[in-house]
Amino acid sequence: MPDIEWEEPYCGEGASCFRLGTDTADNAYIAVLGAEDAPLTDTREALRNLIRDIKAGKADHLL
Repeated sequence: MPDIEWEEPYCGEGASCFRLGTDTADNAYIAVLGAEDAPLTDTREALRNLIRDIKAGKADHLL
């Protein structure tokens, strides 16, 4: 596992806590708090686009 620098957890209502992280190889990680050993991995650009799309409401139909 690469050396991941994790941000502080982001917790929504209830117990839904996620962490974002990056490494020196320009990869980005998303993990459930406490399960950082099994993250979703992609490039920083992909994570950036995901966050932009969520902010733009493109995932609102999932709520």
